[in-house]
Amino acid sequence: MGSASLTTRIDAPVDVCFDLARDIDAHIRSTPGTAERAVAGVTSGLIGLGETVTWEARHLGVGWRMTVGLTAFERPRYFVDEMLAGPFATFRHFHGFQPDGAGTRMTDILRYTVPAGWPGRLFDQLILQPYMHRVLSQRIAILKAEAESRDH
Repeated sequence: MGSASLTTRIDAPVDVCFDLARDIDAHIRSTPGTAERAVAGVTSGLIGLGETVTWEARHLGVGWRMTVGLTAFERPRYFVDEMLAGPFATFRHFHGFQPDGAGTRMTDILRYTVPAGWPGRLFDQLILQPYMHRVLSQRIAILKAEAESRDH
């Protein structure tokens, strides 16, 4: 099972961080270089509990299509998106938000499994896990900068 877990301190209120993390347009801005776009379901603005979005993107030189749904949601504490259809055997992303002084402590926990038995596990360990960590880190850095640049 692949995973990435990151905790980030953001100098912005919890509700701002929470809404930015579930904003489809912000997601697209936070994934430069992947040609990521929302093609079905909620394709712009805020996504909520029970709603879905289908993403198309290019990762590791390959075109990917993945539909995720928000399966858990408690504003502004956390939400979870899980893959409903796509390239992984399983994919679950927990987004947590806690007040931290005048700011927010945001926690991302990504867990996934790849298909294809031992070749898939080898690909995951050597290539996919470092790539997923890098993409998630980049996305968080962009969201952090955007949240901190807003007037509160």
